[in-house]
Amino acid sequence: MIITSAPSDGPATTGRFQRVSLRARVTLLAAFCVAGVVAVVSLGAYMTVSQNLYTQLDETLRQRVTDAIQTPSVQGGQDLQSFPGAFLVAGDIRIGLLDESGQIYYAKGATPPPTNGNDLKVAKGELGENIWTDDRTGFRVISKPYSDDGQAMVIAQSMKPLRATLGKLNVVLFVISGLGVLVAALAGTAVARTGLRPVQRLSEATERVAMTGDLRPIPVTGDDELARLTQRFNAMLGAVAESQERQRRLVADAGHELRTPLTSMRTNLELLLASERPDSPTLSDVDKAEINDDVRAQLDELTTLIGDLVELAREDAPQVVQEPVDLVEVVERALDRARRRAVTHVTFDVRLQSWSLLGDSSSLERAVLNLLDNAVKFSPDDGVVRLELRQIGDGSAVVEVADSGPGIGDADLPHVFERFYRSSEARTLPGSGLGLAIVKQAAERHGGMAYVGRAVEGGALFGIRLPGRP
Repeated sequence: MIITSAPSDGPATTGRFQRVSLRARVTLLAAFCVAGVVAVVSLGAYMTVSQNLYTQLDETLRQRVTDAIQTPSVQGGQDLQSFPGAFLVAGDIRIGLLDESGQIYYAKGATPPPTNGNDLKVAKGELGENIWTDDRTGFRVISKPYSDDGQAMVIAQSMKPLRATLGKLNVVLFVISGLGVLVAALAGTAVARTGLRPVQRLSEATERVAMTGDLRPIPVTGDDELARLTQRFNAMLGAVAESQERQRRLVADAGHELRTPLTSMRTNLELLLASERPDSPTLSDVDKAEINDDVRAQLDELTTLIGDLVELAREDAPQVVQEPVDLVEVVERALDRARRRAVTHVTFDVRLQSWSLLGDSSSLERAVLNLLDNAVKFSPDDGVVRLELRQIGDGSAVVEVADSGPGIGDADLPHVFERFYRSSEARTLPGSGLGLAIVKQAAERHGGMAYVGRAVEGGALFGIRLPGRP
């Protein structure tokens, strides 16, 4: 026999609930919470009132049976039978005398009160009191010993008024509970509509960004959690807008920088091709050599520019690998490469202290090499380039490169780390204007910063500050 179990409704129910809007969920949650509270309060109120009414009824019955026992006109069963029953019927009360044989005496024209075995025990003197409810007739019955000769006074009180009161209380509590749930639902709807309005604005802004690319910030009101969420969303929009602006500037600047060497190279190549055509003026060997040198220089410039662009794109990507880096080794490798690439004869004054950090050694080496190449480019022949790695005592170290060149003008200092920025003096020199931007991004990527100033030698001073340990 194969027994299969019915699929559970849990995941389907959860999926249906998740498809309900957040506003509806808040409304339902408020209604359910209030309904639960109202139900508990109503149940407590009903039980308290019911208990009090039953207690009062029992106390009334005890008082009446005591008064009946002490009434002089009721001295025995015969006297009770002659008592007018109309008075008892009008009061919705039944009264009788029960003897130990089970015989009960009651007023003429009236109905005898219900009895049970415990009432007979009261008549025999075995119990001091018996109080109980006869569900068949709807009466509350009490019996007490009447005399020492084996009789008990039995009084029954109708519970119809009490039950009618409890019925009305049920209706009142039900109506109040329903109104409470309705008011809670309306209040939950109002709170959800008001409280979730910032979320709705965020949703509309997200849809607007997805459809139109419009990155305008959302107005912020208040200082609660939703306001802070809106502020964070605006900050994200600002970051995306800034990233797009940087990309646009990068593409525009790269296109501008690439256009000049490409145009010059195209002109030189067209000139060389035109000279090879029949019936065209020929170029001398000297002219051809000069054109070839220009083409090689332009190719070198293009190669450097493309390499810098690739480096910037790699620096903009999220950092994935963190490895221990000995900064002294990184600086020494960059220094060896700078010495081989130097086109002028300069002297390097090197002072290094040990320092290590977590990061990307190739990125740091490229940054230090860019600083050294920049210093060599602006240093005169037989100039001195000072390279120093030192600790500064606050959990960080600095790599500083100073040259003995003309220095940087005051107007250029705030812009030297911008992409493609070149001062008027540097435009005649080879370079793409991206080297110092790469230095800045490498420093910030490792939790540090790049800075510029004037060296004591009279030239420019560039440095990067990096966290780490000796």
